[in-house]
Amino acid sequence: MNHSQKRIAVLGSTGSIGTQTLDIVRRHPDRFRVVGLAAGHNSDAFQAQVAEFLPTLSATGDASTPEGLANIAGSPSVDAVVLAIPGLAALAPALAAIKEGKIVALASKEVLVVAGELVMSEVARTGAALLPVDSEHSALWQCLAGEPSDAVSRLILTASGGPFFRRSNEELESVTPEEALAHPTWRMGPKVTTDSATLMNKAFEVMEARWLYDIDYDHIDVMIHRQSIVHSMVEFTNGTLKSQLSMPDMRLPIQYALAYPERIERPSDWREMDYSIEQTFEALDRDRFPCFWIAIDAARSGKTFPAVLNAADEIAVELFLSGAIPFNSIPTLIRDALDSHTPVNQPTLDDLLAADTWARDHVRNAARER
Repeated sequence: MNHSQKRIAVLGSTGSIGTQTLDIVRRHPDRFRVVGLAAGHNSDAFQAQVAEFLPTLSATGDASTPEGLANIAGSPSVDAVVLAIPGLAALAPALAAIKEGKIVALASKEVLVVAGELVMSEVARTGAALLPVDSEHSALWQCLAGEPSDAVSRLILTASGGPFFRRSNEELESVTPEEALAHPTWRMGPKVTTDSATLMNKAFEVMEARWLYDIDYDHIDVMIHRQSIVHSMVEFTNGTLKSQLSMPDMRLPIQYALAYPERIERPSDWREMDYSIEQTFEALDRDRFPCFWIAIDAARSGKTFPAVLNAADEIAVELFLSGAIPFNSIPTLIRDALDSHTPVNQPTLDDLLAADTWARDHVRNAARER
């Protein structure tokens, strides 16, 4: 074995981030070796991955309980964990890897949305490296590199605005799951794509930025940038603005996190930057995208509200995609869950999991009663 290879576990290997991670490993076999794979289902795709990469650790379906995933993430044979599984199932493996001081390439938003304070205090304790895989957070990370924290005025995350940016609230009543899944720029799973249509996904990214970069919500803004070429920006106290640009391709932030602190060669099929594309920016309208503003209010409230927000959104999106509720009912159900919740101060992991379970049940019941 080449000892310069980084030994990687990919949790969520058959999803969008997982498959692109494996594409990077294929291109750089001298740098990376897959020692762990996990997926939600024991599919033909997963079996093909196991046959190709021959990991010593693997788990699927029922075996991918938080405990099974945590065993892979915390294994001494793993140097870096790519965390790309949806939902709260990502939390236990994240904490297991952090506890062992590993590199965690984070694509699972729920980890910081639900348990930001808990997770970051553990990162501080163990010295683990929590590296973002999202294009927006990778951009912020690169813009902040080498800059003193007291020189940062604000973080500006960019948002494509999703497929419904120009639709009126009346038009949104009748949109279909198929329309919601037709994202203008990125190819992602159905949950994340729907969250991009409501802009809940962007609110989650604001919450992640608060924890990743230790900056309060008053200093984090969002701008609509339809072209998805400026991935985010940092404004400094002297008025300077730094941004990171590239054509939209998730392999860039994945590769940057995997190879950090090096920048390795781009794939041969990489799309070169097209400088002729006009770049436009718009402020986020307070009257549009209610999910975004509901989420920011929950984030500022803290306690167990973010856990309820995340779980309520997950079930509401699930109900919409199955045709059980209209698109505009997603924010209504989420707001109802938050309004009905009795929060817990300084929640433990058990408190967060209990709030998650409560919120799921509450939204399902509320939807049945509608």
